[in-house]
Amino acid sequence: MSEPVLAVRDLTVDFSGPAGPIPVVRGVSFDVHANEVLCIVGESGSGKSVTSLAVAGLLADTAKVGGDIRLGAIDVQRADAETLRRMRGEDVGFIFQDPSTTLNPVLKVGRQITEGEVAHGRLSPSEARARGVTLLREVDIADPEGRIDQYPHQFSGGMRQRAVIAMAMAGKPRLIIADEPTTALDVTVQAQVLAVLARRQRETGCAVVLITHDLGVVAEVADRVAVMYGGRIVETGPVREIFRAPRHPYTRALLRSMPRLDGTDARLDPIPGQPPVAINLPAGCTFHPRCALQNGRERCLRDEPALRALAADHTAACHFAEETPERPPALAAEPRPLPAHAAEAPLLEVEDLRVHFPIKAGLLRRTVGAVHAVDGVSLAVHPGETVSLVGESGCGKTTTGRTVMGLIPATSGAVRFDGQSILGLDRRRMRKARRQMQYIFQDPYSSLNPVRSVEEVIAEPMHIHGVYDEMGGAPWVAELFDQVGLSRTMMGRYPSEFSGGQKQRIGIARALALKPRLLILDEPVAALDVSIQAQILNLLQDLQRELDLAYLFIAHNLSVVRHISDRVAVMYLGRIVEMGDRDALYERPSHPYTQSLLSAAPIPDPAMRDRDSRIVLEGEIPNPAAPPPGCTFHPRCFRASELCRREAPRFERPDGLATHLACHHPGPLFDERAPRAMERAT
Repeated sequence: MSEPVLAVRDLTVDFSGPAGPIPVVRGVSFDVHANEVLCIVGESGSGKSVTSLAVAGLLADTAKVGGDIRLGAIDVQRADAETLRRMRGEDVGFIFQDPSTTLNPVLKVGRQITEGEVAHGRLSPSEARARGVTLLREVDIADPEGRIDQYPHQFSGGMRQRAVIAMAMAGKPRLIIADEPTTALDVTVQAQVLAVLARRQRETGCAVVLITHDLGVVAEVADRVAVMYGGRIVETGPVREIFRAPRHPYTRALLRSMPRLDGTDARLDPIPGQPPVAINLPAGCTFHPRCALQNGRERCLRDEPALRALAADHTAACHFAEETPERPPALAAEPRPLPAHAAEAPLLEVEDLRVHFPIKAGLLRRTVGAVHAVDGVSLAVHPGETVSLVGESGCGKTTTGRTVMGLIPATSGAVRFDGQSILGLDRRRMRKARRQMQYIFQDPYSSLNPVRSVEEVIAEPMHIHGVYDEMGGAPWVAELFDQVGLSRTMMGRYPSEFSGGQKQRIGIARALALKPRLLILDEPVAALDVSIQAQILNLLQDLQRELDLAYLFIAHNLSVVRHISDRVAVMYLGRIVEMGDRDALYERPSHPYTQSLLSAAPIPDPAMRDRDSRIVLEGEIPNPAAPPPGCTFHPRCFRASELCRREAPRFERPDGLATHLACHHPGPLFDERAPRAMERAT
């Protein structure tokens, strides 16, 4: 094999702490070759991002870096500042998770994607504009001549990430480091970004280090995988071998804990406990407190296992890697029962809901138009049922949930809770109605008051409604801790002392404090690692069963939605375009948009990488202030006809189909009515 583009040997990174050095990366070694994608996976705090920053020489001076890092002939550890500057400008491209923090908001996008080449003398200022247009076109941004003079806020999230890819690959670097580049993106935009990254890699022949916790993405793009835990690599190998026969118990646990599009109704199998923190690593094997293999074995508690070869190009750091535990019988698939009250009247009814935000302009702030955020949504949620809203960012999911909760005023339509209208209620009556329905937000960090103890945070809704003593006071708060799986000894702590998953449990306990009947959950697991995500999903299902709760679940992760839902509504540009029973919608989708979403979703199985049903949606979501005439999806639809451009379809259930939908040409993906879909997918 040729010499690696990047060779890392025995990398260590320590940060200074009050009690001495804190080991964040501990003896990491790996190679990456040209035309190869190495994916580094693991939970938050495992050392993935710190490793990548050390490779690029971007760590702060307070970090003590040891070991050997070589990028070709460059010794990164011993290079001077000018050599590192040239290396970052010519040899390494870095793609960060959030493009909003990468792009300067006051500079035009065109200038930013070419400024590296100009600064390093590879491009003259007079050539920069033409080069910028070419780069934007290469990453599939429409109208690059017009977009080059726009600012980052005028780009969508997916367009910003593609612009960052163009910036990172402008100089044709030998190494691309992509740190969670698709975490915040919708499944369709994620597919676009990954396709652009893969094509640019093929064109330049560079090596790629991709850091992610999404195992579906790993299965889609990786050649080799390195699994990190507690600052070390605990398993490496070819992607197909890692997914087919993982040898480290942590890798097996990660794969078991994630919901799958092609999965069953089996209960998720989360990894118990929390990942270790670098300041207090356990003795022996760092994974032993959460491991299914250790069973109190003295060797696991005493000795840290070395990374050893188990097969050709497959290594694992486990004393008992040859042992394969049997799958627990409790995880066998079981038929999903219908909600106990599915035949009863709906608890929540939303009818023709519209939410339009006025657009004002000029000195007099006159209304010149409106953003149609929600444009005629109708749905119902029964007691004990989970109805999920899915779709791309900007489709109106969150606005629908917040309008139901009374946090955003409705323009028109009806919202009824338990048969009573809740639109237009005064403040006092709306507060009373909110006792029966509570909202759980995506970001547990911003939804908890940092200056109050978590006991006070959970008790706050009871104080607001004046029912603290009526609900049971401190004993009820303690019982809520039990219900969400937290120790009562934690009640006096502050939110900053908890992990992300624990914060979300606190948010759930706070939402349950008033004993509501409906929870509106807005991306409640989007910010969590896959193992912690599994714990929260299991908790939500247990609480629903025990307390007879109804859920309106908002998400863009289609695997999570399949696992938790009874019914699913797919939204596009403020409207529901397809709705039905979960199994019917996932197994027999009939709307082209639903088919595109499902085919774009990554499946954690490398054997499915080249599946024939893949559709990558082209173009951006239209402006909701000026939606297209006719069917709003027609500019991106592979079945669009002149009828679609002229006339909006009715929402109905056509004969022979299993779901309600709004489409002039519904039906299976591959049939005589969809020849263009066949061409696009193949």
